[in-house]
Order: sequence, then C-alpha cells, then structure tokens
Amino acid sequence: MHLVKSLSLAALLSCNGIACAAPQPDLVHLVNAYRATPAGCQGQPARSAPPLKLEKALSDVRLRPGTILVAALDAAGYEAEQVDAIQVSGPEEVHGAFDALLGAHCGTLLRADYSAIGTSRSGNTWTVVLARPVPDLARLLPEWEDAGREVLAATNAARAVPRMCGNVRYGAAPPLVWNGALARAARAHSEDMADTRTFSHRGSDNSDVGTRALRMGYGWRAIGENISFGQRAASEAVAGWIDSPGHCANLMNPAMVEMGAAFALRGAPRQAAYWTQVFGKR
Repeated sequence: MHLVKSLSLAALLSCNGIACAAPQPDLVHLVNAYRATPAGCQGQPARSAPPLKLEKALSDVRLRPGTILVAALDAAGYEAEQVDAIQVSGPEEVHGAFDALLGAHCGTLLRADYSAIGTSRSGNTWTVVLARPVPDLARLLPEWEDAGREVLAATNAARAVPRMCGNVRYGAAPPLVWNGALARAARAHSEDMADTRTFSHRGSDNSDVGTRALRMGYGWRAIGENISFGQRAASEAVAGWIDSPGHCANLMNPAMVEMGAAFALRGAPRQAAYWTQVFGKR
C-alpha cells in the first residue's frame, strides 16, 4: 500500500461551506480516457491500461492523519488486495485537478493491476483512490474434490523426479492413488480450520490426522498430513509444500501409496482458503 499526497495549498477551502463528498464521474472519465490512450508519462512512452470501475466505497474514503486505507475500506465492507491514494489541492475545477494528478502521479494512474477507482472532493482538495479488490475465491476455485484431484496431479508430477527437501535428497517416488476416505478427512479438517479461523494439524476437538482418517473409515498403517493457508490454486498449495522441507518430505515419501486433498473457504472478512493433503498406506 502506498499513500501519496501532493498538496499545493496548505489551506482547505469549503465547498459552499460543506465538504463535497459525492463521487466525481467526470474525473473518473478523464482518468479512464487517459488510461485508454496515454500520450505518455513524465516524458516517457506509456502503455494503455483497462478502464477502472467506479466504486462508492472508494469514493467515501476520507484521508485524515493516521488513516490506514485498508482498515478504512475493511470497515466499509470493501476488501482490497492492494490500494493507493493520491491527492492534490488547489485546482478549482475537474480538468485542473486531473492535470495536477497527471503531472505528479501519471504512473499510479496507469497501473494495470488496479481495477477500481473512487474520487472525492473537499473544497479544492481532490482525492483519487485506486484499488484491486480481493477476488471472490468461491468463483475462482473449482469444487473441493476437483481441486483435490488437481493437488494429486501436481503432487504426482513432483514425485516423478528426484529432489532435495531441505538437506535431504529424495529419489523419484511412485505416483499416489486417489482415496475418497482420505479426501473426506482432508475436507473435514479444512472446514474445521476455516470455521474456527485457526491453522493447526490439531483439530478443534483435539483430533489428529490419524483419528480423522479412522473416522472416515480408513484403517491405516502409515498416515501423514500437509496443511497450508491462503493459496488460490492447487498448484500454489503444492508449490508451497515443495518449498518447505518437512512438507516436501511428506510429499516425496515413497512409503505412502494413497492420497486425498481438499480445501475449505473462510468467509469475510478476509476470505481465504485452507488446504489439507492427507497421505496414507493400508
């Protein structure tokens, strides 16, 4: 998060004695027109960027000393993955405000990773807030079992080649076979972590992976578990486990022959996915 303020006047003027808090569609239009066909930015060529969507929550943000943008947006019910605020004071009309913003902050206005915008005016102080909202994981991710099978495919691809897990070298291991009981155990633990907003191999009922597998009817001789939090794709979860020596050792263990995996979503605020991977041998 970056908060950039460029103030050309120290005094803040009133707008007929009342702060002009309404969004400024004209300023949004000017910003989007510039993003579509930028003539340049600070003397350098510039690439076009997609248009920004006007969001009321971003227009309602008020910048005061100590304002934390992400916290202010969270309080308004808008979850931003990244946010920027820029401000100029002095211009009396929208084109002058846009020119002032363009002169100092054209690079920020052109950032392609932002998709939303809000604008406001208080007297002769103009504020633009740019954001990238947190994606809706319920739409981004497949059904949990489909995601679990994607974990299996990525895991078997990793097991197919020798690799170092920390300081320990593992040879290529045979592919794992999908097991529904292990998948249900993984799903139950992911749901438990999401419901309680905790991240632990120990369940809220004090259960461990062995107990959870037995509950699902899996009589095991060997059992193992990997968990992760925050990844937005099965491939990301597996990549994170490979980068962690202990998780990598579980993943490459040639003694394991079956696997199940699942995720569950934690709701707002700060939606996130909890992933569980369970290995077994009967």
